[in-house]
Amino acid sequence: MPKMKTHKGAQSRFRITGSGKIVQAKIGKSHLRCKKPSRVKRLYGSMHEVDPANTPRVKRLLPYR
Repeated sequence: MPKMKTHKGAQSRFRITGSGKIVQAKIGKSHLRCKKPSRVKRLYGSMHEVDPANTPRVKRLLPYR
């Protein structure tokens, strides 16, 4: 069997923590941010856990992570 390839787009968007959780940054942080409230802007700095419904899909895209 050939090796599975890592999906490079997923590799740049998702990180796997030491405990095995998959986390991602919030989308929309590059521009049009000044009109958003401070409460929303604070969320852009942290990583958020991927929804459990999407976790198996992301794990298939990152086979060796």
